[in-house]
Amino acid sequence: MLIYPAIDLIDGKAVRLTKGDYDKIKVYDSDPVALACRFAQAGARQIHLVDLSGAKDGTTPHLELILSIKRKTGLFCQVGGGIRSMDVLEGYLEAGVDRAILGTAAVTDPAFRRAALKRYGDKVAVGVDVKDGKVAIRGWLEKSALSAVSFCRELEEEGVKTIICTDVSKDGAMAGAGFELYRSLGAAVSLNVIASGGVSSLEDVKELKKMGLYGAIIGKAYYEGAVDLSAALEAAR
Repeated sequence: MLIYPAIDLIDGKAVRLTKGDYDKIKVYDSDPVALACRFAQAGARQIHLVDLSGAKDGTTPHLELILSIKRKTGLFCQVGGGIRSMDVLEGYLEAGVDRAILGTAAVTDPAFRRAALKRYGDKVAVGVDVKDGKVAIRGWLEKSALSAVSFCRELEEEGVKTIICTDVSKDGAMAGAGFELYRSLGAAVSLNVIASGGVSSLEDVKELKKMGLYGAIIGKAYYEGAVDLSAALEAAR
């Protein structure tokens, strides 16, 4: 199982939100590049980056910072946040980002989703945020009518390889991962599922690995000192 340490970006800083609430921002590091270098030194091989500023307006205010992280660390970089046009998607992938994550646009604009997949294949992943069994959109403020399982089946049929699946109720709460959600998805689809939200202990990492997940994102648990990154990487191996 792969471990993706996470950096969420606002105003050039590494931050975390609680359950996606922009009014509940905590700054953890003012130098995200140095932070990413520490991840690499700990043994990470990939990183999960979210441009929270860009997510608001569909722009790429942190593109140069993200590319600096890529250059300085050599890590596999997957990036999400506000990617809802082909121009933005192209801007990331043509500049050297390894994988781009479609969020709300993957739900609300299926034509864009399909065009992105046709052009970039497995360089495109889809973020599936789940709230009460439904796919959440627009920064988790709305629930779509789509069930998580049916949406993931649709993605698989279209050729999506990787999803980043967040149990919204668990994100930032340090209360464990959404194991039931991941079990239900594992039984329904054969996608590469990267667990996001609530991974807060080595036991969580070990349980997700036992379940056969492709990857897990570790964010707040690292910043709060609950999980040592090197130990998590070893447990995932």
